[in-house]
Amino acid sequence: MSSKGLRVLIVEDERLIADGLALILNKSGHDALAVYSGLEAVHAARVFNPHTLLADVMMPGMNGFELARHFATNYPKCKVLLMSEDSRALEKACGMPNQGFLSILTKPVKPQSILDFVGSCCEALEQRQ
Repeated sequence: MSSKGLRVLIVEDERLIADGLALILNKSGHDALAVYSGLEAVHAARVFNPHTLLADVMMPGMNGFELARHFATNYPKCKVLLMSEDSRALEKACGMPNQGFLSILTKPVKPQSILDFVGSCCEALEQRQ
């Protein structure tokens, strides 16, 4: 883990939301990067190598479910938080069991909920080291 906290990749097609979350996380001591599509996230992850992924579900092109599957395969240690309108529908539609890497929050998501999730990821990473 870097001295700045966790590397957090934020994927949200609404730029104001993505940039706002990145600002909050960066001010909280993490290294957050905002991108605006699933495809951008795939490319950014190769260089950024995030500890945590925060992704909206409903995005054009590659949606949050597809992105979560990509991360489960290619970045199995990365914790994933999906955000959408209906958490019950999310678990069914995602089609993958919760293996400890996937969490779901219902929008609107409070900034404190994001900070709590990233904090729990930070604690889990410290326990593994």
